[in-house]
Amino acid sequence: MQFSCAFCLLKELIITTFIEQLQQYGFNSADIETLTNSAKSLHLPAKHILVKQGEAADYIYFVLQGLCHACYLTDQGKQFSKEFYWEQDWIIGFEGLISSRPSAYLVETLTETKLLCLPVSSIEQWRNKSHPLYIKLLEKQLMHKENKERFMLLHSPAERYELFCRHYPHLQQRLSDYQIAAYLGITHISLSRIKARLKENS
Repeated sequence: MQFSCAFCLLKELIITTFIEQLQQYGFNSADIETLTNSAKSLHLPAKHILVKQGEAADYIYFVLQGLCHACYLTDQGKQFSKEFYWEQDWIIGFEGLISSRPSAYLVETLTETKLLCLPVSSIEQWRNKSHPLYIKLLEKQLMHKENKERFMLLHSPAERYELFCRHYPHLQQRLSDYQIAAYLGITHISLSRIKARLKENS
């Protein structure tokens, strides 16, 4: 009964996407019940800080709608992009979780965002017990890192931009050139030159 009530409430908050992804990654009904009962919904404005650099994260997040950004901030005031997150992405600071250290980077919303959050304490318990839920989340994060590493190492900046446009056409209108360049690991000036060359050759 408790699961039914929680499920109905979360479904009204676009939980269907969350459930479908869990099913795609092999989560069974009991796993899904555990996650949905632990989850809390958030509706946040743009530029809301989810995790402060230098502080421990209290939650992990699943993005239902909107864009989020992780970046490193230096003492000199510079900012280095780590990653962007959008619909159906998990935001999990595994480094801090495994080492019990504060987050080395800041995470914030870029747009009005709807999220589901799960307490880090739940993940810590699953980790200590080698729970299948933790293994699946860790494997998904590892696959994401491997894919991003291949993307950055095996393709030129122009190829990365073309792949980005091909695989994420919906993001082009939602991110600025500065943000796209940061995701591609290049400067916005380099991106402008790449776009100009592609336009000339089209």
